[in-house]
Amino acid sequence: MMLKYHLLALTLLLSSATMALDVTEVFDAVEHGEVTSPDGVKIHYAEIGEGPLVIMVHGFPDYWYSWRYQIAALADDYHVVAIDTRGYNLSDKPKGGAAYSGEKIIGDLINVISTLGEGKPVTLMGHDWGGAFSWTVAMLAPQLVERLVIFNLPHPNGFSRELANNKVQQEMSDYAREFQKPGSEEKINPEILADFFRKGPRTPIDRERYITAMENSDMKALMAYYKAGYPRPPYKYGGGEGTPKVKVPVLQFHGIDDPAILTDGVNSTWEWMDAPWTLVTVPNAGHWVHHDQSELVNKALVDWLK
Repeated sequence: MMLKYHLLALTLLLSSATMALDVTEVFDAVEHGEVTSPDGVKIHYAEIGEGPLVIMVHGFPDYWYSWRYQIAALADDYHVVAIDTRGYNLSDKPKGGAAYSGEKIIGDLINVISTLGEGKPVTLMGHDWGGAFSWTVAMLAPQLVERLVIFNLPHPNGFSRELANNKVQQEMSDYAREFQKPGSEEKINPEILADFFRKGPRTPIDRERYITAMENSDMKALMAYYKAGYPRPPYKYGGGEGTPKVKVPVLQFHGIDDPAILTDGVNSTWEWMDAPWTLVTVPNAGHWVHHDQSELVNKALVDWLK
């Protein structure tokens, strides 16, 4: 009887030691820090866990908490860092559109990786704009990236090709052209952004957190991303010539119900790869594939990272 008791106690101890962080605990479980970019802009991040470093980069309109499902899935085995890109939530909000050029934001990412990675390459994950910047970092600074995970953002060549040649993608990008117009920041507010393009699972508390994060953000800065970096008509595609090939393994997720980005953009991605590329197309998922089908995404992600 005593032996059975000890075995039961040991089983319960081992079970509790390996229990994954629940997604509802993420917001309060993380610790917070910041990294200062060369131009003085402070980039806020949330972090948790120990182990190989995984850096997560959100898109529009979002903040570090976008990754709550993936943070919960990885926190037991990895040092997870999710940033707020400049202009968003708790990161600095420099004035002027030039402060939100791709060059500036990619510089922020390289600085975050170099500082927190302490000279070692990291796993870099990006969604939407975060995906675009992550693709670019992997191409320009492959020594900093061990593995790349992309969510609903085709390789830049694939997206440029579809935007130049596909009328459906052009129509899907109408919202971006609206964002590029003067005064576009006056047509958005935290409540609108908290519900932008989202249909996935969210609690009322999550929505309030999004509203607070968007209240902390600079609406003009958010629109500056589109004014500084999103292609403008007439759209052109140069065939991808001169683009460095991606030299690190890539796991790419694409929710096929995305109302902003066609699945066609992932076609021919292998032409721009010089390393293994794994594509996971996810039905019944939209632009926020990592929310809409978080269990499927997390299982594939954890298996791929092992």
